[in-house]
Amino acid sequence: MEGNRVRFVRGVLATAAMLAAAAGARAAWDIRTSLGAAPAGARAARVRRSPRYAGAAFRNPMPAAIVPRGAGGRAVREMLFRRRRRRPAVPVPVVTPQSGPVAPSGGLQATWLGHSTTLVEIEGRRVLFDPVWSDRCTPVPLLGPRRIHPMPVPIERLPHLDAVVISHDHYDHLDMPTIRTLTRTRAVPFVVPLGVGAHLERWGVPASRIVELDWDEHAMLGGLRFTATAARHFSGRSLRRNPTLWSSWVVAGHRRRLYYSGDTGYFDGYAVIGAAHGPFDLTLIQIGAYSPAWPDIHMTPEEAVAAHLDLRGGVLIPVHWGTFSLSGHSWSEPVDRLWREAKAKDVRLAVPRPGERVDVDDPSPADGWWQAVAAP
Repeated sequence: MEGNRVRFVRGVLATAAMLAAAAGARAAWDIRTSLGAAPAGARAARVRRSPRYAGAAFRNPMPAAIVPRGAGGRAVREMLFRRRRRRPAVPVPVVTPQSGPVAPSGGLQATWLGHSTTLVEIEGRRVLFDPVWSDRCTPVPLLGPRRIHPMPVPIERLPHLDAVVISHDHYDHLDMPTIRTLTRTRAVPFVVPLGVGAHLERWGVPASRIVELDWDEHAMLGGLRFTATAARHFSGRSLRRNPTLWSSWVVAGHRRRLYYSGDTGYFDGYAVIGAAHGPFDLTLIQIGAYSPAWPDIHMTPEEAVAAHLDLRGGVLIPVHWGTFSLSGHSWSEPVDRLWREAKAKDVRLAVPRPGERVDVDDPSPADGWWQAVAAP
């Protein structure tokens, strides 16, 4: 009898060890898969033909250092030792998005879902920008910045989508689990910068659903014109820098048009984009995760207002703030600074709560809701 119990226990332990090993192998495989894939074959040839590609990587038209020489230590000290409230004092108010038919054909509405993820309804079509539903923006499930507020709507309950637009391949903008879910649950096309299609194909997106563009190239989808435009940033999901292109985006219908910045530093390209594609009814512009340690690749809130004016924008909705803590500034600092600068420059500003829908023709004025959330 005792021998049977020993054999039983050994069997249970062996099974547990096998399951643990299998789970570990699966986790390791998921991490490896989340790194994506490098452009190859015809895609790689197209990458090499790009005017933005030089040597073995994409380049910014205006030189940009990811972290200028000598600034790395300062960034680490700022993140670790500066006493700033990098998370809100109370839960962020999340609004459940209204369900129903798409906005009328002449309308333009935007629902900020958190970080840069924004659902735009333009002329009867729905476009989703940089969707990230994961709890962390990292390839390692238990490490990295964790979401500060929940997504306002489960991804499975999203309405019909006409296009998904990706700005670049960093983890807080291109999320493998989200892409896989969207691929599995709907037949939406993905509009991406040059080279990013390699990641999507590795994750199971059919090539027929990938629209891959270089700067100044455009594609027509569902009556909307998608144009890849310049940005000042970088790319890479591993140690290799800039294997794929980063981009801002112009989406234009018959009457309405919007601009989405993606991640970018301030540069003279905004005025060029505004002259070529503006004026814009709406701009969605990055305001968070700035730092003196990386001044070239992310904008400050004041630079976001300057970019909006260069672009000849109408209503400005800030993105890339409030959801993940990615820099040393306090949680509410980006939007506080933006609000002050928008008032000073007479810019029409809307600051929705996550999940709150903004009608661009009749936006509610900024009401400072974040200040009560941030207060100790």
